[in-house]
Amino acid sequence: MPASYLAASDVMSSPVFAVGPSDTVSHAKNLMIRHRISRVLVIDGGRLAGVMTQKDIAYRLKQPEAAWKRRPPDRIPVREYMTGNPIVVSPEARLRSIAGTFVAKEISCVPVVDHTAVVGIVTKGDLMKSALVSDLKGTVGDVMEDAVTVNRWHSLAHVVTLMQERGGKLVVVNKDGSVAGILTETSLAIHGKNKRWPEDTGKPSTKDRKEYPGTERAGDYPSDVPATAGDVMTSPAIAIGPENTLVSAVRQMQDEQVNNLVVVENGSLAGILKRDDIIKEVAK
Repeated sequence: MPASYLAASDVMSSPVFAVGPSDTVSHAKNLMIRHRISRVLVIDGGRLAGVMTQKDIAYRLKQPEAAWKRRPPDRIPVREYMTGNPIVVSPEARLRSIAGTFVAKEISCVPVVDHTAVVGIVTKGDLMKSALVSDLKGTVGDVMEDAVTVNRWHSLAHVVTLMQERGGKLVVVNKDGSVAGILTETSLAIHGKNKRWPEDTGKPSTKDRKEYPGTERAGDYPSDVPATAGDVMTSPAIAIGPENTLVSAVRQMQDEQVNNLVVVENGSLAGILKRDDIIKEVAK
């Protein structure tokens, strides 16, 4: 079958992982971690009610109220974080059209519904494994983006602000400009829930850290020290050169089980290649 004829039913994941709207955010997050998935469907009375993703959890970590007023995830129902009325597709929907929907609507999945029954889900990850991606032409340098960077001492509140403004995925750099790691919504959703979140001043949070010289790991700091980008980043970041083909980049993402590659040229940060950049190429 030509790749252009691939449909949702050819690549969808099934059965789906689901929670109820009254289940807790903590339960949904633990389900994601246990099954290594990035979202769960929300089913109410046998019908699809919404979708909740790691991104929904990550962006809610930055809350305006004082920390002592915030409810822990095991007391927050899924309905408060989920996105209701999600876009759905039929099993016959063409995969290239689904890629276009991902790009146009800025979403990462579509539930597959046959009449009123949820029969599966198509995610960006499913699309990345398809023959549409293996047919791509061009190099990393053709489609990579400029990297948005933060210092490893920037606060988590500042990190979330930048992610929301610049579309997620930040490269964390050391003082000398070298790459320290990478930050994604998954990093925050999984590792940021128990951290102390100072006010977002846009400046690195170095004041408290100077009291503890020589420490490098998140576990080395007392619990009252504000958490920073360096505490929750994924390190080391996986790198690739701009001259590599897109097909080889996708293969590297799959081998390393990552969705983003830091692009390095002559030892310096040149950009970032995101899974979304690949999806955009597929949608063309």
